[in-house]
Amino acid sequence: MYAFGLCVDRNYLTPGLVAVAALADSLTPSARRSAALRVLTLDLTPAHLVLLAHLAKRVGFGSFDAARRSPLRIWRMVDSSYISLTTYLRFEFTPAFIRRPYLIYVDADTLVRGDLTAPLHDLRHGEIGAVHDEFNPTVGESPALPGAAERWPHLRGRPYYNAGLLWARTSDLACLRAGVRRALSAHREHILHNDQDALNLWFLHHGHVREADPTYNRFEVGRFLERGDWVRRVVTRPLRPDTGAAVVHFVGPEKPWQAACPPTDDVREYRALLRRTMRHVRALGAAHPEPTGMR
Repeated sequence: MYAFGLCVDRNYLTPGLVAVAALADSLTPSARRSAALRVLTLDLTPAHLVLLAHLAKRVGFGSFDAARRSPLRIWRMVDSSYISLTTYLRFEFTPAFIRRPYLIYVDADTLVRGDLTAPLHDLRHGEIGAVHDEFNPTVGESPALPGAAERWPHLRGRPYYNAGLLWARTSDLACLRAGVRRALSAHREHILHNDQDALNLWFLHHGHVREADPTYNRFEVGRFLERGDWVRRVVTRPLRPDTGAAVVHFVGPEKPWQAACPPTDDVREYRALLRRTMRHVRALGAAHPEPTGMR
């Protein structure tokens, strides 16, 4: 009934492998066998794709496919300090590639802990499921979409959504892609957070969002608290680790597979999964190096 979608480039091969293992852990064995895994990439080698396919099979996915795609030609990269063009590939999934009625898109820099399929039950035709962005919760009160609230005052205070986890009927993907293309073409001056701002421009003007529970895309904030207190001014929920979160999202430049990342509780949990994933990789006979300092 559904496929998980990942966008992976060479810099994100290791977290992509971890995401595959985590998604498998989130499902029962029977659900795993009926689920599909789909990967889009700009630059993975054939050997990388074989490794992903073998890992998907090893952890129990019943269907795997990968393809090379190019992003929309009118893409705009404003924030590129740690984000690449691969981020735009989330809009390149097609029904012919997915071959399932539903797509659950998941960013590779996440820790999946729970079943992500429940929001599909409430998804109506024409809706895209998404979760509020914890660092940019509303339009006009955060850096996202610069100038949009001044240009369209009625949008001020409207919800702003994170693009790291999305639910969609595959029949609606063409409309999503066309809407993002229109946003990039007509409103480029309001783009700061790359594809995520383009997605939200479409949501605000033409798209329909089915808002999912915040626990499906909790930001890991402990790393930021190690560097300062600004998070306390932005995030209103308790800032302790949310053990009930179905997804922990490691937004920002510091990532848990990097040795210099602060070892918060969520980071340590991620690294335990990374080590287990690398044991799978070694059992497959693949020569994929474990990140330095992760043993």
